[in-house]
Amino acid sequence: MNRHMKIHTGEKPHYCSTCGKRFGQPINLKTHMRSHTGEKPYSCSICGKQFGYMINLKTHMRIHTGEKPYSCSTCGKNFSDSSAFKTHMRFHTGEKPYSCSTCGKGFSHMINLKTHMRIHTGEKPYTCGICGKSFSQKTTLERHMRIHTGEKPHSCSTCGKRFCNLSTFKTHTRFHTGEKPYSCGTCGKRFSHMVNLKAHVRIHTGEKPYSCSTCEKRFSYMTQLKRHLRIHSG
Repeated sequence: MNRHMKIHTGEKPHYCSTCGKRFGQPINLKTHMRSHTGEKPYSCSICGKQFGYMINLKTHMRIHTGEKPYSCSTCGKNFSDSSAFKTHMRFHTGEKPYSCSTCGKGFSHMINLKTHMRIHTGEKPYTCGICGKSFSQKTTLERHMRIHTGEKPHSCSTCGKRFCNLSTFKTHTRFHTGEKPYSCGTCGKRFSHMVNLKAHVRIHTGEKPYSCSTCEKRFSYMTQLKRHLRIHSG
């Protein structure tokens, strides 16, 4: 009865001597203390992995049993733990609960926010062991390493040409498929590469980003500037 009443009174007489957090029940304090001591009293009977909490052991056991009790009502995909299920649901709902305190950009996953923050902090924790170049993302380091190893894991099934990064591979396949995913918002003309679309829109905007260092005449395209320079070079 006394234990139950603490739910209503909010009384928390048991406190952690390490961090000061308070608890209404001694069993809750005992469980909490494992976060400081590292004690893991629950172990998997199949692989021996140990856990500090019974709930974590139960979730882990689904790796061995294959049980996936959480099902997405939108796409039907199943998950073994509730946290992975909740994270997945954000793909459908568009929910972005994590936001950058610097620029306000929202993210659906905490890991993506942490990676994004490196844009503002300049942190580059991943370093190439061969040339010493540093990167903000592990995937970028992995792509960089292919420069040194010569690895080209992406192969075109049509012509057999190989590529070290996925984006270049996808761009290449459009030569075979004829896909043109980029369209001009003014005239509707379509392009297979973003760089070609950007060059095209200059017809509509009149932008001339290339200038002659001799006479300062400006041009929309680099090819035009190169032809022009022959006037000065003779």
